[in-house]
Amino acid sequence: MERIFRFITNLVDSFRLNNEKEDFSIISENIDSGVVFKGTNLWILVFAIFICSLGLNVNSTAVVIGAMLVSPLMGPIIGLGFGLATSDISLLKKALYNYLFAGIVAILASTLYFALTPMHVAQTEMLSRISPNIYDVFIAFFGGLAGIVAIASKMKGNVIPGVAIATALMPPLCTAGYGLATLQWSFFFGAFYLFFINTVFISLATLLTSRILKFPQKSLLDEKVSKRTNRIIWTITIITIVPSIYFGYTMVQQDRYVQKATRFVKSDLAIHPTKNSYLLDHEINASEEIIKLIYGGANISKEEIKNLEKKLPIFQLEKTELDIQIGFGNKEEEEINPLAAELLSKERQIEMIQSQLDAKSERLDSIQEIESLSQKIFKELTAQYPAVNSLSLQPSTEYTDSSNRIVWLVNIKLDSAIRKEDKIRIKAWLKERVQNKILYIQYRVKIKPPIDRIMNLFNQ
Repeated sequence: MERIFRFITNLVDSFRLNNEKEDFSIISENIDSGVVFKGTNLWILVFAIFICSLGLNVNSTAVVIGAMLVSPLMGPIIGLGFGLATSDISLLKKALYNYLFAGIVAILASTLYFALTPMHVAQTEMLSRISPNIYDVFIAFFGGLAGIVAIASKMKGNVIPGVAIATALMPPLCTAGYGLATLQWSFFFGAFYLFFINTVFISLATLLTSRILKFPQKSLLDEKVSKRTNRIIWTITIITIVPSIYFGYTMVQQDRYVQKATRFVKSDLAIHPTKNSYLLDHEINASEEIIKLIYGGANISKEEIKNLEKKLPIFQLEKTELDIQIGFGNKEEEEINPLAAELLSKERQIEMIQSQLDAKSERLDSIQEIESLSQKIFKELTAQYPAVNSLSLQPSTEYTDSSNRIVWLVNIKLDSAIRKEDKIRIKAWLKERVQNKILYIQYRVKIKPPIDRIMNLFNQ
C-alpha cells in the first residue's frame, strides 16, 4: 500500500510546474516586450505578412510555415490573457492596442499584395482557412496552454515556434486580405472568424493557466468589476464557440456521407450498372448530397438509372441525387453532345476492328496449329510406312439437312500400294491423333512409267 501511495505521489509531482517556474518578473517582462509592435517587431510582422501571402498565392506549405515561424503575432494575444489574469490594466490596454494595430496592418498589407498579384486563383492552402470548426477551437486552446506554460517555465525549448505553427495566426489574416482584394466575402469572414477563434482561445488558455499558477495580481479589482469582467470573458467565449460547434457537426456529417458514398461508388452496382458500361470517374458533393458518375461504353437507359437509384438506401443514401453521364455527355442518347457522340462512335469502331483482329488472330493460330500437327503426323506415318510420299489433312464442316459436323479430310500419296489391313490401322491411328472419329481418307498411288513396270517384271 505504501508503494502505491509513493508511486501516486511521484506521479503527481511529475506534473507540478512550481520547480521549473520562471521568476514572475522575468515572465512579465518577456510578455510585455513581445506585446509592442514597433521597430524590429513591426518590420518582422510586415515581412511575415508578405512571405505568408506569397506562400498562399503559390500554394507552398513550406513558405506558409516559414511565415508562421517568423510572425510575432502571438505576443499581444498572450498579453491579453496575461493582463486579464493578473489584473494588469496597462498591459491589457497595450496588448489590445497592438493586437488591433497588427491585425489592421496584416490585412491591409495582404490586401495590397493580392490586389497587385496577377494570380487570383484560391489554392488549397487558402481554402483550408475559410471553414473553421470546433477542432480549430481545441487547437487554439491547447496551443495557448503550451505557449503560456513554455513562457512561464525556465525550460522553454522550441515550444513557441511549434505553437505558432499549430495555431496558424498569420494565414487567416492573409486569406482575409485576399477576400477583401477580390471582394469574396466568404473568404474574408471565414478566415477572420478563424483568426478570432485563435485569439479568444489562446487568450483564454493563457488566462486560465496564469490563474492556476497563481501569478500575483498587479491591482485588486472591485468584486463587481471582477464579476462583470468574467461575464464578458465567458460571453465572448460562448459566442465564439457556438458557430464552430455547428461547423464541426456539419464537417463530421459530410465526412460520414463521403464514406457511405465512396462505398457505393466502389460497389459492383455502380462500377458496372449494365453489361457493356463501366465507371470512368466520379465526384461526390457532400454538402448537396449529389454523386456524379461518369461512364464509358454502352448507353444507360432511364429504367437502368432508376434501378441504380433504388439501390441507394442499401448504402444509407436515401436523399442522394445521382447525376449519370456517359463519357462527356448525359445519360440519354438524344442529350449526348456532338463531341461525346463522335467519341462513342469511334470507340465502337475500335471495338469492331479489335473484334475482327481477334477473330483473324484465332484463325491464324488455328492454321499454324494444323500445319504443325500435319508435319508431326507425316513424320510419324513415314516412319511406319516408307511407301508414304506426302500427306495433307485439314478440318472441314459437313452439312446435312438436319445438322452439321466437323470432319477431317486426309489425302495420302503412296509410292506403292499398301495392304487393306494397313489402311484400317492408319485410319484408327489418325482418329486418335486428330481427336475426331470422322475421317475421309483418299489414297493415291504413284503411277510408274511402262518401262519401269517391264523392268520390274524382268527382275522378278
